[in-house]
Amino acid sequence: MPGIDQQGKKGIVIICNLDTRGEDIIFVKEKIEERGHDAVLVDVSMEEPPPFPGDVTTEEVSERGGMTIEEVRKCYRTDRDRSVQNQIKGAALIVEDLLKQGKVHGIFGVGGGTATLISTSIMKSLPFGMPKVMASPMAAHPRYIDSYVGTRDITMHHTILDIVKMNPLLKAQITNAIGAICGMVEISLGTEFNFDQPVVAISNFGFGEMAVQTAMGMLEEAGYAPVVCHAQGKGDRAMEEMIADGAFDGILDLCTGGIMEHLFEGNRDPGPDRLKATGIAGIPAVIAPCGLDFLSYGGRADKIEATKDREQFVQDALRVQVRTTADELRQAADVFADRLNQYTGPFTFLIPTQGWSSLSVEGHQIYDPEADAAFVERLKDKIDDKNAVKEVNLHLYTPEFARAAVDEFTRLYKLSNSSEISKVG
Repeated sequence: MPGIDQQGKKGIVIICNLDTRGEDIIFVKEKIEERGHDAVLVDVSMEEPPPFPGDVTTEEVSERGGMTIEEVRKCYRTDRDRSVQNQIKGAALIVEDLLKQGKVHGIFGVGGGTATLISTSIMKSLPFGMPKVMASPMAAHPRYIDSYVGTRDITMHHTILDIVKMNPLLKAQITNAIGAICGMVEISLGTEFNFDQPVVAISNFGFGEMAVQTAMGMLEEAGYAPVVCHAQGKGDRAMEEMIADGAFDGILDLCTGGIMEHLFEGNRDPGPDRLKATGIAGIPAVIAPCGLDFLSYGGRADKIEATKDREQFVQDALRVQVRTTADELRQAADVFADRLNQYTGPFTFLIPTQGWSSLSVEGHQIYDPEADAAFVERLKDKIDDKNAVKEVNLHLYTPEFARAAVDEFTRLYKLSNSSEISKVG
């Protein structure tokens, strides 16, 4: 594999447990260095003294976490989680120092369950855009993958084989993963992102896509930079975190079905904090009800059985959408009102009276205007600012609704801007 010139040299941190994976890690280090990069071994070993020291030793990691290596090794046999958390803390602090010194351009992990937990936990502390690759046989484990990746931009390479004793098959998988991290650091755009226009988040998924796609062009024409977030559960949860981090100047939150999914255990559950970050940030927001008209229960035999008397839309083998009831929508309206009543910035809940998604059209089994009306009635009753709820005689899945949403957002953004100027003055 040809190397690169000195100017293109990057620093790649390798999180490793040298006591049990030393041979494999030497292979990783040599391959990265062959490519012309610096490979920095951060050893998080917890069982035995390693056969050779890392560039950052396990003793340094342990002490930075608050325990001696002797305490870590003793705890590993009686209270493993305490040892693991100590090594995560210590290594994360050390990697943060290396990052500040400009010595880290990417991070790589390789190993089984414990190594994957430690490596990905450290990766989560690094900024968006920093290349992060984890090579692991645990990469597709259905019970653990959420804990490993969550809402972070971590690339999981599924090795299939356990990381034990190098062999031709395992070597092929690890080499592919090394190629991924080297390729990423060589062409990475870095972690600093600059926009020339105000950045507007848009929540999106397939059943609201026409409105979102149209709104994107309209926002660009109006001088904004739209960033689309996939409201499939993890995507809207990540969007909330980015709002909290100050990434966006406003939001078109058109696909808010995550509220319903969390209340009734749907597949697109974004967690308990949906809609909260926008209120705290005080950024202008236009909100719409796309996705509240159904629940995603595909692959859930218990849920499908419990809702078998309702209208269902079978999208494919994995995705089944079940119509929500008036009572469920009232409960969702209570959550919306509670959160919107705490908003510190200008917002509008824009309700299209002709339907809330591409499924909610007259003649389709999901269409239920009476149930939708129950939501609107409860929301109007519970929300403090009655003027913030606006009904438009449109269908959400149309360019016309996109126009209404963008025009309303522009009004709120200008209002917010003028309010900020007034405060400064």
